[in-house]
Amino acid sequence: MEITSFKLILIFLISSLIGIESILDQFQLHRPLLSCTLIGLILGNIKIGIMIGGTLEIMSLGWINIGAAICPDIALASIISTLLVIIGKQSIGSGITLAIPIAAIGQILTIIIRSICISFQHLADKIIENNKNTIYISYIHIIALILQALRISIPVLIFCYSMKTETIKNFLNIIPDFITKGLNISSNIIVTIGYAMVINMIKEKYLMPFFYLGFIIAGSTSFNLLSLGIIGLILSILYIQLSPKYYEFKYIKNNKNNKNNIKDNELD
Repeated sequence: MEITSFKLILIFLISSLIGIESILDQFQLHRPLLSCTLIGLILGNIKIGIMIGGTLEIMSLGWINIGAAICPDIALASIISTLLVIIGKQSIGSGITLAIPIAAIGQILTIIIRSICISFQHLADKIIENNKNTIYISYIHIIALILQALRISIPVLIFCYSMKTETIKNFLNIIPDFITKGLNISSNIIVTIGYAMVINMIKEKYLMPFFYLGFIIAGSTSFNLLSLGIIGLILSILYIQLSPKYYEFKYIKNNKNNKNNIKDNELD
């Protein structure tokens, strides 16, 4: 599949928006499910984009910036992995596995750009101290956002150009089959670890029986995700209605309403 100039421009624009969103967090475009889907939509294969994005989303749920610690850049990894699978004709497992080292490279780029942006902060402080026009602070913010956009879009353009010149394709074609198969196996392991991390973060002992029940139903039946979701919704409603906590909350709420009604009647 060849990348036309129009698609290349769209990829550049979307990559720039994703780079900005990785800092702003306004519309969450940097999340794998959205970024991979957008790239897949541009390349005419939205199904592959959703599949890669959904898997990377689970893997990256535990990747959070804490203080000065910068997590791997899942935004750059999502875009390049999607390009690698759709344009490079690689398997989804290979694309997902290669997302890890790509995210590590993106992490280094993030640290470099953020280090540069520190000087902008000092410049803004000087503008305030010297009582200069604060409009310059807005310009500083815009320049910093442009750098964040280029942090994603430039590596993506370089990758697209390499794909266009068959450089990466030729490199991928010489990879032995046992390495490709190993990448597919490791990708399944990574996904499993991702699910385990998520379950470990959100697990509640009194809700785990529902998880085991859902696991059994999904494994022993041919229900699709919509059916499983509806079953889960019905079970959650039944659980809430039958739970003593629900009746206790309802009882307290009714008592409060009765007390308010009595007070209103006394005032009248």
